[in-house]
Amino acid sequence: MDWVLEGQVQVVTSPWIVAEYREVMQRAKFRRHGFPPQWLGFLVDESLHLPEPDPWLGPIPDAKDGPFLALAQAAGAWLVSGNLKHLPESARKGVKVLSPVDFLAGLEGS
Repeated sequence: MDWVLEGQVQVVTSPWIVAEYREVMQRAKFRRHGFPPQWLGFLVDESLHLPEPDPWLGPIPDAKDGPFLALAQAAGAWLVSGNLKHLPESARKGVKVLSPVDFLAGLEGS
């Protein structure tokens, strides 16, 4: 969270992604485990809200991941995801996709 507050990292969202995050944050299966943390809503609220990008046209295992790739591509951003199997290299069209662990390791190394 400090990286966001200090301006080292910019979180980028779109209307669809914000709605998706808010829906996921309400799922009972996550609430049982103390999710979401209090800071997550703040992070979404304070993100850079961009307009919806053009739809993702490439084949992808789960169509719900298309808006994330489309936004990352439109923003020139990296996509950080814990679900790399749904974002195979062949579907990325040049978008850099990192696991949270790899993303954080890169931040800590810089």
